[in-house]
Amino acid sequence: MSKATPLAGLRVIELGSSVAVPYGTWILSTLGATVIKVERPDTGDDCRVWGTGWYGDVSAIFVALNAGKHSVTVDLKNPEQIATLRRFILEQADVVVQNLRPGVAEKLGLGADELCAENDRLIYVNCGAFGTEGPLSKRPGYDPLMQAFCGLMNVTGEEGRPPVRVGTSIVDMGTGMWCVIGVLSALRTLELTGKGGRVDTSLYETALGWMTYHACSYFGDGSVPKRFGSSGPGMSPYQAYRCADGYLIIAAPNDRMFARLSKLLDCPGWPTDPRFADNPNRWKNRETLTGLIEGVTTTRNMMDWQQQLEGVGIPSAPLQGIDEVVKHAQTEALGILQETDDGRYKLMGIPMSFDRERPLQLDGPPELGAHNAELFGE
Repeated sequence: MSKATPLAGLRVIELGSSVAVPYGTWILSTLGATVIKVERPDTGDDCRVWGTGWYGDVSAIFVALNAGKHSVTVDLKNPEQIATLRRFILEQADVVVQNLRPGVAEKLGLGADELCAENDRLIYVNCGAFGTEGPLSKRPGYDPLMQAFCGLMNVTGEEGRPPVRVGTSIVDMGTGMWCVIGVLSALRTLELTGKGGRVDTSLYETALGWMTYHACSYFGDGSVPKRFGSSGPGMSPYQAYRCADGYLIIAAPNDRMFARLSKLLDCPGWPTDPRFADNPNRWKNRETLTGLIEGVTTTRNMMDWQQQLEGVGIPSAPLQGIDEVVKHAQTEALGILQETDDGRYKLMGIPMSFDRERPLQLDGPPELGAHNAELFGE
């Protein structure tokens, strides 16, 4: 077994659609597990037709979330097909990860408690919307609903402007990662005790998790966080600043860095100004400080400033589009951009390596029902 595919031999059943569960099982697949994706016979995963980018008639979102998987189609209104799937899970699966609408898996006889009772080595991950308890536990949900409901939208964007969601499916994908963490933890328990078990996570719990230090701040002194644009809460200078040709993030949030930045911008008196003498005061007077900094940074282009900032040990980064990101020498050097063996798809690989070996994206996404023989036979 390659160190880059530590989960080789693990068989995972994905009863999922959209983003959260497919992202989690994509991680498991990339780490070597065989992932069998269960889809509707007519349209398959909703995600097959989502997105603004396409590989021919294949959604780029579907490619990114489902590369390397197997696809079987099961009519969940057909008792015989459900029985076949159930038998397959009990006899051949190691892990189930599901995000069907609340209560559906249990109604079909595919719920965690029932299956784990019949096969105590099975690991079963429930990925719900609002969690297993409480007044909203039966409601479905999507990523932007959670970003709004948990307060994340309230701290994203600029004060006085309409609310915006984080520009990627951060709640969905974060939940998928918690699914993976749950599987890996349960595998360790299985190794120690010989028993698997049930893991529960949800979009809302993940969204609440992203709000961890915001909640802690509220519990500490009652402060309710606001939107601060590109700035990190409570740190200054620590945001995007205008240059002659675009925006550059400059991060100098401690007194030592601020002194070096002030000297570099030919304003050595800033650190002794009472308004900027320490971080709490710089944060309090950040609008004034931002105006002063941009009065200097707008005189030259981003590359010039970035080189100078690097020379004095101050982190910075230009605002880039994905077209620039994928062409950057650092991205290319990491080898995280990968092509499938057939050369048809190019996608972002998994963001970690094992002894300098990154797991490969060997195969693209499956055709709908391409692996039905694995479930139903020839």
